[in-house]
Amino acid sequence: MTENFELLKHIYKDAEMSCYTLHQLLEDLKEKDNKIKNRIEEILKKYEYFMDFSKEKLEEASKSLPKTGMMAKMGASKGIKKEVKCDNSDASIADMLIKGISMGSIDMEKKISAYQKEVSKEDMALAKEFLSFQNEAIKHLKEFL
Repeated sequence: MTENFELLKHIYKDAEMSCYTLHQLLEDLKEKDNKIKNRIEEILKKYEYFMDFSKEKLEEASKSLPKTGMMAKMGASKGIKKEVKCDNSDASIADMLIKGISMGSIDMEKKISAYQKEVSKEDMALAKEFLSFQNEAIKHLKEFL
């Protein structure tokens, strides 16, 4: 079932990029006194869980892991630095994260809809759990707006 693996690869790639950007953000906020840092760490831990779980499932099936381009990572890194430098308020950071997570959740909704009948119940449950996590993260971040 190629679709199963496409869904797992999407979860892995989204979670991996999110982990990268959240690590960058926490590094940029290290010397700052933001209340949002604890929430970012919680979100990061959950993304790490999804990244590790999907990676394990893909490796078990001997599937290659999707690579996030270096240009995408560099662009995200520069964008984060710019945002933090311009306005490192909790509201500004929450706004930036909500926009990023929202883009990922929209993509996940599309994948779930497209693969609804083609993937295993287990992989669909994982995708729905991932989407639910993203929506919950957005809800919690809105507290900082």
